[in-house]
Amino acid sequence: MTSDAAPPPGPPAAPEPLAPPAHTSRAGRDLPKAIGIGVGLGAYVVLSLLFLKPAFVLLVAVALVLGSRELHAALKRQGMNAAIVPIMVGTVAIAIGSYLAGIQRPIVYSTTSVLLGALALTVLAALVWRMPGGAHGYVKDAAASLFIICYVPLLGSFTALMLAGENGGARLVTFILVVVMSDTGGYVFGVLLGKHPMAPRISPKKSWEGLVGSLVFGVASGVAMAVLGLKVPVWIGVLIGVALVAVGTCGDLIESMVKRDLGIKDMSSFLPGHGGVMDRLDSLLVAAPVAWLIMYVLVPGG
Repeated sequence: MTSDAAPPPGPPAAPEPLAPPAHTSRAGRDLPKAIGIGVGLGAYVVLSLLFLKPAFVLLVAVALVLGSRELHAALKRQGMNAAIVPIMVGTVAIAIGSYLAGIQRPIVYSTTSVLLGALALTVLAALVWRMPGGAHGYVKDAAASLFIICYVPLLGSFTALMLAGENGGARLVTFILVVVMSDTGGYVFGVLLGKHPMAPRISPKKSWEGLVGSLVFGVASGVAMAVLGLKVPVWIGVLIGVALVAVGTCGDLIESMVKRDLGIKDMSSFLPGHGGVMDRLDSLLVAAPVAWLIMYVLVPGG
């Protein structure tokens, strides 16, 4: 005769081990990895600018190529297939060619000729490259190619122009330092004090308090470099700081709009703790031509 009684309960199951907490901040970054990558890139930039400027130009070319590839992959989500092969080749030619031409004299004519020539040939190559694919979708694909060319290698080439000029190292350090410190100030103030969203429909984590932090850090960096590096009046440093904070913030918002339209959070996960290459280049790309123009006009020896 069998019993309907339930068997006696066994020993309680051991609790599942908790996953180790991720070292993420309120802004969603993996701070140890982000700091490590940032320090490594910063060391490379400083050493290359001090001892071997072509090594920095090579870094610029590689970063722009990787950024172009990321943007190409993101646009393919919307069925926009850019001619990435000629774009990558043209990106290297634009970055390295502009620098090599710029270190010759006269700088204005040589760099302008090389930059415009490489840019025009890249556009032409991209349009021709797509032709065998037929007429269907040609305009959409061509628009993707032109968007990448204008957004990444064209804007990024102004870093090579700054470096090629007289006292190019100080000019480039000024540009990079102001933009990086603006981003740092925005991050610090945003995490600690951020309560009022600046553009909630575009970038919910960006706040007006963060913008204040960007201005404080950015202007301070601009003034310091104006006095110590560029040897120009303080007001030029203030102008550089305010201008680069403004356009750098716009660059961040522009990329946020692109990602939001494409339905992605990061361009890629290529840089641990930072996202993709384009997630680090967004502010720098938009600020580069503005920094070049201000220093070309106001800093002697441009």
